[in-house]
Order: sequence, then structure tokens, then C-alpha cells
Amino acid sequence: VVVIGRNEGARLIACLDSIGHAGPLIYVDSGSTDGSVDAARARGADVVDLDLSRPFTAARARNTGLRRLKAQGFTGPFVQMIDGDCQLAPGWLDRAQATLDADPGLAIVFGRRRERYPQASIYNWLCDVEWAVPPGPARYCGGDVMLRRAAVEAVGSYPDDMIAGEEPDLSIRLREAGWRLECLDAEMTLHDAAIHRFGQWWRRAIRSGHAYAELAARHGGDYR
Repeated sequence: VVVIGRNEGARLIACLDSIGHAGPLIYVDSGSTDGSVDAARARGADVVDLDLSRPFTAARARNTGLRRLKAQGFTGPFVQMIDGDCQLAPGWLDRAQATLDADPGLAIVFGRRRERYPQASIYNWLCDVEWAVPPGPARYCGGDVMLRRAAVEAVGSYPDDMIAGEEPDLSIRLREAGWRLECLDAEMTLHDAAIHRFGQWWRRAIRSGHAYAELAARHGGDYR
């Protein structure tokens, strides 16, 4: 399991506690100042601090986690990626691994990501709506996924330089290489957006717009 985060506080602790003893656990930290690094180490995670001399991106963090697993000698075929503001649902890891085991053409599987507090604000509720991907074949994935390492490595992993939209970019390149993605009819993670003000939502919207624009520039208007 690879967890990425920055200043997630109690959400990171809940994330790490939900993982249990699934196997090697890597936490990649992007300059936290809230004690996240110490909390992760206390829960047995191998902590990697991203190099401060380069801009932080989630893609960089995910790639760093994958490289750390490889450097440790981890030879397992699958890796669960999870953001530090999420918790794994019970039974998800077994379900996802069994699905990938049974279908060698699948590169990525993911399930239902839900908002923990959709009633807390209209913005949290909108996130919950956004996460509702229909089960079945998928064109794109988000940040929380179980991936087949060989497939992701074969297409060059996540794009380090994208500040947002790195998951659809990876999805496109995987599909172009003949791999498939699937959304399973299963609970996967609980997410805590903690968006309670319009300004927070607006910043998120700007980031999303940047991702859409960069994906269109890289892959064409329909993202293929």
C-alpha cells in the first residue's frame, strides 16, 4: 500500500489505521508540518519525504512510493494507492486483488469512494456525487486504486509534472497500450473533503479546470 499526503492530521491517522497489516506500507509526505511523518512512523509506515527542491505533485508522490517499494525488494504484482484523507473499506483489498488475479488484462480496479460527511456542506455532497462512478468498464480512474505494477511501469507510471489530472492521463496511456480499467461494485474508500466554504470549492474548481485543459492539450479534446 502506498499512501500520499500533506498535513492531513487526524485523517491520515484514520487512513493508516484502516489499512492494518496488509503488507509493506509506504507513506510519501509532501512537506507536512503537522506531525504526519511521526504519526506514520508510529504506525509502522516506511516514510519518504519528497525532495523540497522540486515542486510537489501527487503524481511525484505516487511514483516515489512505487519506486520505494521496488527498492525494498517488493515483488508483489499489485499495489493499492490511497490518498491520506481517505480510509479503506473492510474487505476491499481482498476483493480488488482477487479481481486482478482473475483477469490478466486489467491494469487497474477501483470501487465506490464515498464522502464521509456529505451532509456537512453542499460542497461535500457534490464530491460524493462526483465519486459515484457506475460499476463496469471505465475510461478513467481517480487517486484511490489497486494497480497492476507491470502495466503501470510499462507505460511510464504517473506524469510527474502534472499538478492535477495525472490519473486520467495514466488511464489514457494504459488503454492505448491495450489494458483495461474497471470499477467494481464494492465499497472502496471513505473520503473527507472537509470543504465548508465557497473559496475552498473555488480553488478546487480552478485546479480541476487546469487538469481538463492540460489533458486536452496532451491527448486531444475528447481525451480519447
